[in-house]
Amino acid sequence: MASESSRTVSAWRPPVAGVVEVFHARFTEYAYPMHVHEAWTLLIVDTGAVRYDLDRHEHGTPHDTVSLLPPHVPHNGSPVTAEGFRKRVLYLDGTYLGDELIGAAVDRPDLRDPLLRRRVGQLHGTLVRPGEELEAESRLLFVGERLRGHLRGDPASPRPADPALARRLRELLDERVVEGVELREASALVGAHPAHLVRAFSAAYGIAPHQYLTSLRVGRARRLLLEGRTPSEVAVATGFYDQSHLTRHFRRLVGVPPGRYREGPDRS
Repeated sequence: MASESSRTVSAWRPPVAGVVEVFHARFTEYAYPMHVHEAWTLLIVDTGAVRYDLDRHEHGTPHDTVSLLPPHVPHNGSPVTAEGFRKRVLYLDGTYLGDELIGAAVDRPDLRDPLLRRRVGQLHGTLVRPGEELEAESRLLFVGERLRGHLRGDPASPRPADPALARRLRELLDERVVEGVELREASALVGAHPAHLVRAFSAAYGIAPHQYLTSLRVGRARRLLLEGRTPSEVAVATGFYDQSHLTRHFRRLVGVPPGRYREGPDRS
C-alpha cells in the first residue's frame, strides 16, 4: 500500500454550473482499483503517465492527451513508472455531455488534440482563482463543445458573426457591472446559446465577455480609489470577490496595485 507521503491531493467544488468536483493529485505508488463515477471524468496528466483499463481495454494518458472517461463504466488507474504522475481532473455532470455520448467515449477515451489540451489546462487555471466564475463558464463552454465534436466525429467549431447579439450582451454587462451575470442567465435574457453568445461577443469586440466586465470593474475601481476609498472598500463596491481579486486584475490592467495607484503624483 502506498504511504500517505506519496500522495498529494486537493479537491473542491467551484460555483460553476456543470462542474461536480475539481481534483488535483500527485501519486507515486498508489493504484486505483476498478471503480465507477456517476459523473464524466475529464483528465489531463502534467507529469508522468497513467495506464488504465476501460471496458476491458487498456489505455494510457501521456502528457499531450486529454482523457474523457464516461460515467457508470468501470475503470482503474496506475502509474506507468516509479516516478508516478501528477494529474488534474474535472468531474462534470450531464450539462455539457449527455448519456448518448457514453458509447463513443468508451470507444475513444483518449483524445490527441493540442487545442483541447490547452483549453482544459486554462480552465483549471481559472478554477483555482475565486471570483472568476464568468471566465470559467466561458472556458468550460468551449471545452464541452470540442469534446462533443470529437465524440460525434467533428471537432471543428463554427465561428458565426452576430454583431446585434454582441451588442445586447454588452448592454447587459454595462448594466450589471457590480453584480455580474452568469452566462446561462445572459443567454436566456438575450435568447441565444451561451457558446454562440461568447463567440459573437469576442468576434465583435476582440475581447471575451469576462475580460470586458473585468475592464469595466477596474475602471470603476480607479475612480473610487481617486475619491479616497480604500482598496478593500473598492473591491466590494466594484464586484470583485475580495481585495486580492481586485489587486490581481488591477495590477494586470493598470501596471501597479491599487494602494500604489492612489498615492498621488511623485513630487520629488
